[in-house]
Amino acid sequence: MINALHLTDPHLFADRSGELRGTATHASLSAVLDHYRNGDWRADIALVTGDLIHDDSAAAYDHFKDLLATLGIPVYCLPGNHDVRRLMQQALAEPPFHYCASLRSGDWLIVNIDSCITGQAGGHVSAAELERLDQEIDGTDAAHVMVCLHHPPVPMQSRWLDSVGLENGAELLQRLGVSGKVRVVVFGHVHQPYDAEHDGVRIIGTPSTCRQFKQRSTLFAVDDNPPAYRRLRLLADGGLDNELVWLTD
Repeated sequence: MINALHLTDPHLFADRSGELRGTATHASLSAVLDHYRNGDWRADIALVTGDLIHDDSAAAYDHFKDLLATLGIPVYCLPGNHDVRRLMQQALAEPPFHYCASLRSGDWLIVNIDSCITGQAGGHVSAAELERLDQEIDGTDAAHVMVCLHHPPVPMQSRWLDSVGLENGAELLQRLGVSGKVRVVVFGHVHQPYDAEHDGVRIIGTPSTCRQFKQRSTLFAVDDNPPAYRRLRLLADGGLDNELVWLTD
């Protein structure tokens, strides 16, 4: 069994008072981590599915490291469309941080993949990344696999969000279904909750640690939902327990 803390889309700035649409993102992520620490549930690892920063700065990654290092657990990260791969790789070069790395624990393999296109908000899993994913899954003797990426592999029923979704989401899901091992896919990007099953694979999106987007919106819009994180428990039999936690007053 693995307990995983899912965080996504912190959108940090070099200036710790920097705001994303009215939300101070450093303070918001700090509040999320405090809420986790003050609870009675403990994670073995943290998974952060992209958009760690918002302003293309190395200093923002330093803030991320300072905040997440306090958890005292391995932190597995992958890039989002607002991340700068070179800076992100440099910042996360040493433990407890890991960049687009895989983790084998017990009966589970967790694979983190890059779904970003440089300079674009939408995503596409490249042929090379799909091949790496296939090799990871084919080469493991783990009975169960979870795949993490930034962009949603399924439509969000929101015209503007779906215009910046994953171009080859259907292809990705088709490939994931071939092995019969993939149980869960986890993503970020959409700043709203998602939890559904597609052809036997549980697909889960977690809201941001800062500002949220309005669900099923035709045009870009934010809502008043608070920051959030998700508790994931990967069970030995391939099952999943999960709890979405909103930071309400």
